[in-house]
Amino acid sequence: IRAQLVSPVQHALFELCHEPSSGLEASEQIERRNTDSPDMLLRSSLPFRPPNYICRLCRTFSSTSKVWKVDRHVSQQLPSSPARTRFAPSPTGYLHLGSLRTALFNYLLAKATGGQFVLRIEDTDKVGALPSQKHGDHRLNKDRKGLFRMPRNGCSERTALYQEHAEKLLQSGHAYRCFCSSEKLNELARRRANLGLPSDYDRTCGGIPREQSDERASAGDPFVVRLRVPSEPPEYIDLVYGSVGKPNHDKKAHNLGEALYEDPVLLKGDGLPTYHLANVVDDHHMEITHVVRAAEWMSSTPKHLMLYNAFGWKAPDFAHVGLLQDSSRQKFSKRKGDLDIRKFGDAGIFPEALLNYVALYGWSHSHKSDVLSLSDLIASFDMKFTKGNTIVEPHKLMYLQKKYAAKYTDEGGPQFEAIVNRVFKAIEQELEAPSWFPGSVYSHPLRGTELKSRIAAVLKHTAKNYTTPQEFFANYGYFFYEMPQLLSAVIDFAGQRDVLHRSRWDFYRTFSVVAPQDWTEDSLKRKISSTVDSMDKEMHAGEAVSDANRKSSYKSVQLFLRWAIASGGSGPSMHTTMALLGKDVCVQRLKNVAISLDEKESEERN
Repeated sequence: IRAQLVSPVQHALFELCHEPSSGLEASEQIERRNTDSPDMLLRSSLPFRPPNYICRLCRTFSSTSKVWKVDRHVSQQLPSSPARTRFAPSPTGYLHLGSLRTALFNYLLAKATGGQFVLRIEDTDKVGALPSQKHGDHRLNKDRKGLFRMPRNGCSERTALYQEHAEKLLQSGHAYRCFCSSEKLNELARRRANLGLPSDYDRTCGGIPREQSDERASAGDPFVVRLRVPSEPPEYIDLVYGSVGKPNHDKKAHNLGEALYEDPVLLKGDGLPTYHLANVVDDHHMEITHVVRAAEWMSSTPKHLMLYNAFGWKAPDFAHVGLLQDSSRQKFSKRKGDLDIRKFGDAGIFPEALLNYVALYGWSHSHKSDVLSLSDLIASFDMKFTKGNTIVEPHKLMYLQKKYAAKYTDEGGPQFEAIVNRVFKAIEQELEAPSWFPGSVYSHPLRGTELKSRIAAVLKHTAKNYTTPQEFFANYGYFFYEMPQLLSAVIDFAGQRDVLHRSRWDFYRTFSVVAPQDWTEDSLKRKISSTVDSMDKEMHAGEAVSDANRKSSYKSVQLFLRWAIASGGSGPSMHTTMALLGKDVCVQRLKNVAISLDEKESEERN
């Protein structure tokens, strides 16, 4: 019997999914809802919850709950006709990583099917709004800048449209006016909380005759408009979870003699819509065909479907993807500023790396590599969303950042120039008061064109390890000063400290006689090798040198040179590092080392 009931629903949604394009204009639009209003609903402001209370959403996803019926056999193929999708953020708070992923999935679905993607600003929560709505829009523009194109074509006031549709529901009997005071609703909520029940309405005003309701409204009695929820909420086909349904029975409430009706508010006391009404009306009028959103909205989807049914409209297809969570398994929140994407931009994370990063959470692909450009994502996108929530791993972003840095550096185009300019700006800010090298103080920093050229040269040898401008300077700061002072700690150099210290002036003399035209990577590599040979002869007095001893000596010389020339910092091979720094700088640093060690030995003798 269940199969016979579900089959027509699946068929209807299949028809909707494959309906020919409606010939919408190519331009894409944005709609603003001017719905600033004090919060009217009480569920988010209950004074307390008893220990045995479990909220509706938690009960929905509880592993022990039998509430949801899920058929996991769903198609993962793209629709055969163009999809029209949207991203509808609120201008309050900041755009966080989870919101970016939602926008990306909707964008990819539209582009992969040759459809349209719309950005729509929704503001139905005056309490959470920033001081300036204009500021919120400006910040959102900055947050999305450089990520991917979110077309927008101006704004319009739509309050009258929402009120018009609320009136239609009143006339059809699918909605009713509620005149209950906030005091009565608070008392109802407290009583329900004490019983361990959800704070649903008791439908006190649901039986008021229409004529009496009209008279009270005309007389100025304050009211809200509520949806009259049917006894059995509709099942629906979720593109991730399959057939989903939720019986509207609460045995505990029945046993306690409590009448529970969700009956959500559609129109608030100031005449402005709640999210549920505005969302459904806008999606219908913008002819949205598919909605990809977080799984936390699954509990609201039946309400939205009730509205579509009440209006006699076709609903879009829904796909609910798991939440992004931090290491403590808490979901990200724009209210708390969790992983605000602006912070990624400020840190120098590439937009392409960030998009690639969020695409990998909650969606699977068949490529051998996880490095996927936006065009790659569009070309390979399908509906293979993974079920369940995902823990975000920061190290994956750094992996992708390094891959894109190496790619841009190899290409040498405008993106490489952008990296150079960003690093240049960050280093110039640090040069005045260097703080990255404990125990080291550098003088005579490079400036202007010389600094920018050095950055580009170093990047070409280190791009595979590039993460952010700040980390770049922390790792390779010794390239951007002429004269460093040595680290105060003197390391052991694999037990060969005495030999290396005795050879300090030999290092200086060996490299000071190299002709400027021979100061190249190959020539310096040979010089370092010959220096190792000389040190081995001194240490072993003509005896044969084993391979193991040779490797040990070579490593010790490399360590000594890195300590003397690069202050012990990481970086390219020493012959490459010395070639990048130039002869004058390297020779002067070797001389400084020799003098410093002379002074140290003199102090020790005294």
